Amino acid sequence: MILAGPSGSGKSHLSARLGWPVLRLDDFYRDGDEPDMPRSTLGIVDWDDPDSWSSVDAVGTITDLCAAGTTEVPVYDIAISARTGTQTLSAPQGRFIAEGLFAPVIVDACREAGILDAAICLHRNRMLTFGLRLVRDLREGRKAPWVLVRRGWRLMRNEPSIVADAVAHGCVAMTPREARTLLRAL
Repeated sequence: MILAGPSGSGKSHLSARLGWPVLRLDDFYRDGDEPDMPRSTLGIVDWDDPDSWSSVDAVGTITDLCAAGTTEVPVYDIAISARTGTQTLSAPQGRFIAEGLFAPVIVDACREAGILDAAICLHRNRMLTFGLRLVRDLREGRKAPWVLVRRGWRLMRNEPSIVADAVAHGCVAMTPREARTLLRAL
């Protein structure tokens, strides 16, 4: 199961509520000090650019998890922009959620590999998403407050295109409540 959606749309919250094993695709970000990282107009690493993330590593890990039921996954610290280690993820019944901002990027590769049950893109009112994302990011100390506000405002303006892109990659757009109802029925 791939769960996509704009940053702050409720992917992690929904995954936690369902109680399924979760592969956090955000843990596949590349280290911020790599020289070829994309840059935003704010002059910082553009964490919203898919080139800041390793789709190859993510698909490989999903493939391993589907085949073996357990695999080592990276642990990424967004506040310091670096991987800090690994942990073991188990999905003994073969059911898990791979969730993250760049999930749409890997939908086609997972479908072609025969390891995709469904792909969902969460969406809701973008002002609500902006507020929830800002509160979460400030609480977690993800970046400096001025960066979070400016980035969040830009993401809010771009949210319709983020959802449209996910749908173009094969995700079905739905609210978190609709997704929860559908996934509980599986």
